[in-house]
Amino acid sequence: MAFQQQPKPFVMTHTANQWSSGICDCCDDMKSCCFAFWCFPCFACVTARNYGECLCLPLLDGSGFIPPITLSMRVSARNRYGIQGTICNDLIHSIFCGPCVWCQMAREMDTREQTVTLASRQAR
Repeated sequence: MAFQQQPKPFVMTHTANQWSSGICDCCDDMKSCCFAFWCFPCFACVTARNYGECLCLPLLDGSGFIPPITLSMRVSARNRYGIQGTICNDLIHSIFCGPCVWCQMAREMDTREQTVTLASRQAR
């Protein structure tokens, strides 16, 4: 009588202390990139809602040179996911690359909040 060993599952997770994609990697997710390009205010509002914030919160960013909502959302995302960085770096990105920041946060949420993937190998 031969016994067959069942395959053992393993869990793949993303727990790095860096962003999963760069600030200029917008084309890694063409759907989000196109949405942000054609209707950035809508994209930012949807991303904020998916993050758990008020849908209209990003609309408050247009009131000055420093976009307070973009900056605070980026800092919050770094804290939530344990990503290293500085508020100075977040400020620079938020001022000069606002749409890229929102795209990066959306990609990060997609990457970090995916359901756990179970995979197994077949025993031969």
